[in-house]
Amino acid sequence: MSSQNAPEVDGRPYVVAGGPGLEAGGGTSVAGERPRPAAKGRDGRPSFLSRRSVRIVGGFVLPLILLAAWQIAATSGAFTSAQLPSPADVVAAGVDLAQRGLLGLYIAISTQRVLIGFACGALLGLAFGALVGLSRLWDIFFSSTLAAIRAVPSLAWVPLLILWFKIGEDSKVILIAIGAFFPVYTTVAAALKHVDSHLVEAGRAFGLKGVRLFTTVQLPAVLPSVVSGLRLALAQSWLFLVAAELIASSMGLGFLLSDSANNGRTDRLFLAIILLAVIGKLTDSLVGLFERWSARRWG
Repeated sequence: MSSQNAPEVDGRPYVVAGGPGLEAGGGTSVAGERPRPAAKGRDGRPSFLSRRSVRIVGGFVLPLILLAAWQIAATSGAFTSAQLPSPADVVAAGVDLAQRGLLGLYIAISTQRVLIGFACGALLGLAFGALVGLSRLWDIFFSSTLAAIRAVPSLAWVPLLILWFKIGEDSKVILIAIGAFFPVYTTVAAALKHVDSHLVEAGRAFGLKGVRLFTTVQLPAVLPSVVSGLRLALAQSWLFLVAAELIASSMGLGFLLSDSANNGRTDRLFLAIILLAVIGKLTDSLVGLFERWSARRWG
């Protein structure tokens, strides 16, 4: 079937992206709006602030300013080394832990916990978000209860999970999955409730229904919301990881935070905080790569 025979909305033919036997060009895709082009100057070239090199270099300006301010504050005499260690002291603490084989182990363990918990929570959030967003019956059934559970603070889950699953990997991964679940569930459910009905009608006109309609039309249409939910979920996963490791762990970056505070090792405390920030940014960049890939795939 060509796009000339496709159903029209606002005078424009709709073509289902990825639909079997359908053309992928012309008209507006039901996968959503076309990607917004980069801002360009009067000469047609990308504007100065839109250049990739400028964005990369500009992203390092504030961290360098903070690093310089940190060095000045640490060496000014206004703080003791126990209150504010210098950047060199923090680097030395990291080198010491690395030489003892602990730094890489702590990073690997925490990252593994986050990725497993995030994957489980995000998949469940996507499934429940789809149910609630697409079905009024399941919306009535789940919404109130899940909204109440979402209001429970993360630390409130820790003693219960330890009681049920003991101090092991299961309790930590489940806690992280709980943290990752709600951002994805909330954003997906809300976005699916507001999908343009014309897009759904166009998909059904091509014979799509059920799971195929969801994966081909509705999910691509809310893809920006899904990615936003995934990014929030990933950040939440790191928060819940620290909550779990601060209370019930003998390894990991959260344990390093707790152990350093108990032993007065402020240099290691700063090291753990910086590592959490850096690794959190790196994992967020992975979601950014997925966002760009999905935009090319369904954009």
